[in-house]
This record gives sequence, C-alpha cells and structure tokens, in this order.
Amino acid sequence: MEENKNITDNELSSDLLANDMPPELKVAGNQRRDTEARWYVLHTFNGYETVAEDNLKKVVEKYHLEDRVLEIYIPTEDIMTEKKDGTKMIKTQHSMPTYIFVKMIYGDDIWHTITRTRGITGFVGPKGRPLPLSNTDVMKMRLERKLNTKVAFEVDDVVNIIDGPLMGQTAKITAVDAANHKITVMVNMFGRSNKVELHTSQVKALEK
Repeated sequence: MEENKNITDNELSSDLLANDMPPELKVAGNQRRDTEARWYVLHTFNGYETVAEDNLKKVVEKYHLEDRVLEIYIPTEDIMTEKKDGTKMIKTQHSMPTYIFVKMIYGDDIWHTITRTRGITGFVGPKGRPLPLSNTDVMKMRLERKLNTKVAFEVDDVVNIIDGPLMGQTAKITAVDAANHKITVMVNMFGRSNKVELHTSQVKALEK
C-alpha cells in the first residue's frame, strides 16, 4: 500500500468513525469469529504508531469492544545514544516501525471497524485478511510475558535491571504504572542520576 504523505495529525486524531454504530457490528450470520483471543498485527502509517494506538483505544471505547479487543501493544526498545557534546543518554524508540500488535477475539463483524480507524492501513496477512501470530511468534516476542507479569513493585523499592542497555545496574523505583506494567526508576549514569522508564519484566526485586 502506498503511504499517504499528506496525512496530518489533525486528520488522524479526529473523526474516527461515523457517529452511528457501524452496520457490520450488527451482523450475526455465519461470519468468522474466533472462540478465544489471539494476537494479530496491524500496519500503520510510518511515524503514526502511537497515534494509531490512541485512536484504536478510542474506537474500542466508543463501540464497547473491550470484551473483544483486550490489549494493544507497540514494541519498543531502549538504546544508548550520544549527543554531539559527548553526553550519553537512554532513548526509547519503536523496535518495529509501522506495526502495532493487538490481542483480540477477532470476528469479521469488527474487521471494518478496526481497519477504518485513522492511522491504521490494515491487518498484516494474506490479501489484508487477519492472520493470527503463531504460538512460537508470540513466545519469541514475549507478548504473553508482557501480560502475565504481575506488578508487585512499589515506590521506593530497589530493583536489579536484568534486561536492556542498563542490565546489571541497581535502581530505585520512583513511580509505578500498573496498568501498563511499567515503572520509572532512578539510575546512576555517567556520574548523575537519571529517570528511566522500564517494563516490569526488565527488573527483578532485590532479595531482602
């Protein structure tokens, strides 16, 4: 699909769908519908991954699809970068640009609703039809680990970082985002304290 280079932030964030309930949500019939939640991949405009994620969340809320669309995830990674003055810093970037991952109970009744969301160009699959990820791919990308990690951390807890560019360092938690399984920690880097956001799967509590 050719990228629409004239698309704007304003176009993406407004007028998600028509005000009325889309007709495909009212269809029962013998259309395909999964019996359990599976992970699917959606393609987005380049650079609009986060905008597409936000718009899809609004669509899910608008049409009460919380029992069908269970999780939306954008893969990210932390990398060490260096400024022109030699200062080093941690930068979070999308590890798979133009893709977002959605765990849903898919059915043909919601195909148009998902694909018409602003910023999303379609499902990844043969001829644009949804193809769920295999269990091997789900495990390889640690998608289920992301969901199954129980947030047992609290502010002021001290943890070991076990994954990423800061692996091996000890850090103190300053904030906990339980809904997204993320924490903010203070890490000593290059002689100064820095705030870094980590996924809970990247840290391990120190044994008391």
